[in-house]
Amino acid sequence: MRVIVPLQSFVLGHGVHHQIKGQLSPSSSSSSSIRSSIVRTALVSSSSPAVVSSRATSMYSREHESPGHVGFSKCLDDPYDRTTNPNGVVQLGIAENLLAMDLVKEWISENVKASLIDSEVSRLVPYHPYDGILELKTALAAFMGQVMLESISLDPSQMIITAGATSAIETLSFCLADPGDAVLIPSPYYRGYDRNLKWRAGVETIPVPCRSIDNFRLSISSLELAYNQAKKQGVKVRAVFLLNPSNPIGNLIDRETMHELLDFVTEKNIHLVSDEVFAGSNHGTDEFVSIADVAHTEGFDKTRVHIIFGLSKVLSLPGFRIGVICSFNKNVLETGKKFARFFSVSVPTQRLLVSMLSDVNFVQKYIEIKKKRIRRMYELFVEGLGQFGINCFPSSAGYYCWVDMSNLMRSNSEKGELELWDKLLNISKINVTPGSECRCVDPGWFRICFTTITEDDIPIVMERIKRITNKQ
Repeated sequence: MRVIVPLQSFVLGHGVHHQIKGQLSPSSSSSSSIRSSIVRTALVSSSSPAVVSSRATSMYSREHESPGHVGFSKCLDDPYDRTTNPNGVVQLGIAENLLAMDLVKEWISENVKASLIDSEVSRLVPYHPYDGILELKTALAAFMGQVMLESISLDPSQMIITAGATSAIETLSFCLADPGDAVLIPSPYYRGYDRNLKWRAGVETIPVPCRSIDNFRLSISSLELAYNQAKKQGVKVRAVFLLNPSNPIGNLIDRETMHELLDFVTEKNIHLVSDEVFAGSNHGTDEFVSIADVAHTEGFDKTRVHIIFGLSKVLSLPGFRIGVICSFNKNVLETGKKFARFFSVSVPTQRLLVSMLSDVNFVQKYIEIKKKRIRRMYELFVEGLGQFGINCFPSSAGYYCWVDMSNLMRSNSEKGELELWDKLLNISKINVTPGSECRCVDPGWFRICFTTITEDDIPIVMERIKRITNKQ
């Protein structure tokens, strides 16, 4: 696109200006072509880049040099492949489950024709409700009850379909808080929250530290302290965001703590958002309990409770971009539906998922097989790290280990942690997430995802870790 710049905005020498002035007089028949030539010359000679918004500049500068961005870029530039690129960078920084991909591939290859190609075109191509078709909401409500909630029945009318859980998080931030307001998040937490809440909605995140000495258990007294400190600083806290199962730790929130959380948000007259995208990724013996289960059975005010769910983790379908908001608040639902015009999901994708989620036998088989495969990989990975004296926090869910690598650090500090992360990336050539990226206050913890590789890759990863240890 050509940008037309007013001639008077150019700074020209006196002689040139005099010559141009004469050539561009109304009596000159070639004034138009000369004007175009001058504009082109000035544009080419200009060395200043076009100005972007301060928002874009700030986002780029904050994110570009972060360990998460650097590690991801390294993996893109030099991806590990056991056959074609055995010396590439192994991606252990993304919570993506490839262990049951064969089951998903098999179902899609056998059912995509009946689900889409044989469907009536009139069901696929027209405009549709931005917040999702009713058939998918109904299928999701039944699916969520099958894999995570069990004791309650969700109402499809209380659901909004979003383009991934990221859109669900951002939508709730717009609905619950104003720019400059804040939410409390027990840390360590998934680093994407800082982006999802801040970048466009302008909502601040206040980490509430959970420490290793307390087994990373959430303390209501810590929430109280963080809330009061924010209040003294004139910051309005609008909600508590909870990750259950935890990302990056992999632990579960028990019923007693949920009762205390609901009491806390009720007392403060704020909201509680429970991010439950890793529900259905359980591989241990601990029980997963949804916040909806507690809110329904204990007589709490459900209008302040909101749930985030999605299919990226539980069915290993991140490319389908399916997230869900479940809310018991009419105002949030009506506002969220209006926001949905910016992140709606294509109808063919929704139609395919209606068929998949309605296949109860497939869903049950998938979850059972996936659980066994995840648990085996978890145990093999923990055993492999143990040979270097590296301990993992006992986890019951998720696609990652929360790993204490402080014994490999030169100094017990964030600087020492990042130095170790750099060695892992550039010497061992494995990409992991340092705890400081997750707002962990105890240096030396790392999130290492083990579902992006196979069992055959585990010895290779361990051999690479050996490069930076003193083990021979």
